[in-house]
Formats: sequence, C-alpha cells, structure tokens
Amino acid sequence: MAKITHNFIEPESLFTILGQTEPEPRMTPLARIAAAAPLADTGCLTEYRPLRSRSIVSKVVSKRGTPFSHAINPYRGCEFGCRYCYARYTHEFLEMRDPQEFERKIYFKENAAWVLRQDLRSLRPGTVIGIGTATDPYQPLERRQRITRSIFEVFAEVGGFRLGLITKSALVLRDLELLQAVARRNQLGIHITITTMDTRLARILEPRAPRPDMRMHAVAQLRKAGLRAGVMCSPLMPGITDSRASISAVARAAAEAGANFLHAGALFLKPCSQPVFFQFVRENFPALEKSYQQRYGQSAFVSAEYRKRVSELVESIRREFKLGERTQFGEAFAKQRIEPVSPQPWLPFSA
Repeated sequence: MAKITHNFIEPESLFTILGQTEPEPRMTPLARIAAAAPLADTGCLTEYRPLRSRSIVSKVVSKRGTPFSHAINPYRGCEFGCRYCYARYTHEFLEMRDPQEFERKIYFKENAAWVLRQDLRSLRPGTVIGIGTATDPYQPLERRQRITRSIFEVFAEVGGFRLGLITKSALVLRDLELLQAVARRNQLGIHITITTMDTRLARILEPRAPRPDMRMHAVAQLRKAGLRAGVMCSPLMPGITDSRASISAVARAAAEAGANFLHAGALFLKPCSQPVFFQFVRENFPALEKSYQQRYGQSAFVSAEYRKRVSELVESIRREFKLGERTQFGEAFAKQRIEPVSPQPWLPFSA
C-alpha cells in the first residue's frame, strides 16, 4: 500500500524487504488529548480548543518558595502575550516547543466546575489555592467560555479555603458580586499584576493585556466592594522597571486606589521564556542586551545580591506609601483558623 503526497507516490518504507518502517514519535497522554482537541474558535493569530481534564486542582512543586500549596488554571496558554511570561513551559507538556504557541494556541478546560467539586473532596479545609498561576483566568476567552466564573460559583457554595486570584484583566469586575459571595465563605485575596504605569512600555511588554490604568481602576472597584485586593508589581526587570521612580509610580497609584498591599519580585527567566524576552530587549532596549545575557545566560534567577537590593528598595517604597505586605498567603494568614462551610443552594449572579 502506498500513499500520495504532494502529487507523487511515496512508499511507506524504503526498506520494504526488511519490513522496517519509521516509528511514530511517542506522545504523552496529555499531548495526545491536546492534539485531538477540535478547533472551537479562532481569534487574531489565536486558536481556541477544548481540553478534557481529570483534575483541575494541581499540587504545586516549586523551588521558588511559592506561598500556595495548590493551583487552579482554567486555561492552558494565555493570549496576553507578556514577553517575560515564565509559564510558556506548560505548553511543553503538550509537546509544543515553540514558545509563541503558548499565546497562539489556547486550551479551555471543559466541565471545570464539575471536576473542581470532585477535587475539593480530597482537600483539607484551609488549603491555600492560587488561581491563575500559569495562565490569566480573565484573559479574553473568558468572556465567552466563562470557565473562571464557573469555578468561583463552586467556591461561592463550598467554603473553608484560602484563595488567591492573580490576574491582569479588568474583566474581573464582571464577577464582582460573585467574588463577594466567595469571600463570605472563604478567605479571598485578589492580586492585580501591574508591572508599570507607563502605558507605552506596557503596550510593548504586555501587548494584549489591558492598560495599567484600567487594571488600577479594577483595584479601586474591588476595594470599594469590600474585597481584599492589592498590586503585584512583578516582575521587576533590571534597567527597565526596577528603578525607584518606576516602582514608586505603581505604589502611588495603588495607594490612591486603596490597595491593601504591594508586592514585587525580580524577573526570572526559564529557558522557554528567554528567546521571546531577549528578542523584546534586543528590539526595544538594545543597550541592555549584553547585560541580560550575562545575568540570565547561565541561570533563570538573578543573583542573591540583586534580590536583596530589590527587596530593600520595595520595602522602603511600601513604607513610604503605607502599603501592606502580601500576607494573604503568608505566615500570619496561615495561622488563621477557617471553619469548613457545608454547601448550600446558591443561584449564579447575572453577568
């Protein structure tokens, strides 16, 4: 048997006498599921596909000392296209090696609410869960798929958990009343990432994310609604956003918005993120290219000395603007006692 390819006949094997054929590359089960996912929709250079998931709450294994033990990511991939994004590596589990595919091939997790209910049965009350640790839960696709909303509808019924939401999107305000319901049954902290107040810089650094002023407006509205919300001024990029002036501009706006806290940490670059970020530096900050190659060429992390210097600077700015620390996941938060709340009937709020 032969197959026709590009108008010529290609034998199945050049070694038909020996009966040898080229073996197909082996794929992981997750990669096979992703490869078989049908195309649901398309956007600008972006494909959207459903992804079946047996579990939506994952155990966090990290050497970075992350403050949460579990994570929920309603999507795989993120359309915002942030040049520094460390989460591009997650597409490698789908056997996608091109870092650009992380922002061009987005997968949404089907039946997320049902799966979450099953996962929560095996978690202790008080478990610390980060929502949006490797993808933005309020990226553009959420407007239509409403996966994140369905997850919070579950937490509005089932209480007793410590939840931290991380997003760059003002779309979070769509779920304002729902988040209030969640906060009545759980301890909820909302982290809005704002790397810079410079709109021009934000546009080239985070090309499809909402403007910084829109994000800061979201912080103000969340606080007016009585929710715990603060600003993540991360990552701090050497020579780009790590100056006192740059961090202070974010802190000043955060204080004016009534933010509970300000948190900032230094940039780290996984190997999967380096090509995209180095290209960004080369095109927009060519004078810094060599220093970035030296800083991150051998390690994903900056030196301990730089981290210490940045930490002291951020603490000084935090005190200046009277902003608290991100204790939502910290020791003080962990010592608080949370009693489990049994599920009760709850009707979804209108969008």
